Amino acid sequence: MNYRCSKGGYENTNRIIFDGTGTYDVPVLQPTQLSSLPADIIGFNYAKSCKDPTDRGIHFFLDDYQFVRLWNRPNDYISLLGKFKCVCTPDFSTYTDFPRAIQIYNHYRKHWLGAYWQMHGIKVIPTISWSDEASFEWCFDGEPMGGVVVVSSVGTQVNSTAKRLFMLGYREMLDRLKPSNVLFYGFVPDGCEGAEIVPLSTFQDDLKKRAIGKNMKTQKI
Repeated sequence: MNYRCSKGGYENTNRIIFDGTGTYDVPVLQPTQLSSLPADIIGFNYAKSCKDPTDRGIHFFLDDYQFVRLWNRPNDYISLLGKFKCVCTPDFSTYTDFPRAIQIYNHYRKHWLGAYWQMHGIKVIPTISWSDEASFEWCFDGEPMGGVVVVSSVGTQVNSTAKRLFMLGYREMLDRLKPSNVLFYGFVPDGCEGAEIVPLSTFQDDLKKRAIGKNMKTQKI
């Protein structure tokens, strides 16, 4: 992995500028394989309170404000993230109604942090995301081929347009990256084939389990 540093302090360029790929010099991630899956992949907002990080992973399917501090102060979190079995790249938003420049910027930030973590020995799982068909020109830049990836369908099944865009991007991902496994956060839509899918428990799933557990305890009493 080649990189250089800038004399300025803008947007982490004083730390490292990775030799990137594509039109926007997106940092390139190395493929990751897992000999075994973590017992659970938890949200970054639970990272500090996690009592058994060595068999847990971290995801960032959260509102951006909950993890933008990783970009603002990347060195502050290396030690914490390094305790976990694997860490997904941060899911900075690329909504279809965002200006294109913001979408590309968020893709770049995701990859800069992923490459920075890999440089520090952290096992990184690429989070693959896209917006519309035009984003295919850059949204897969820097993503590795043949490794484990993670995607989320949360919020992508609200209407026919969103469903269509999700499936277009998912198939494009399979064609370009040929992942060995797809960790799947959220409902797995019909047609998501072509790689071994590993469903992940969402925050909503956990809430339902807790509610069911409380109801069962109440009934026993």
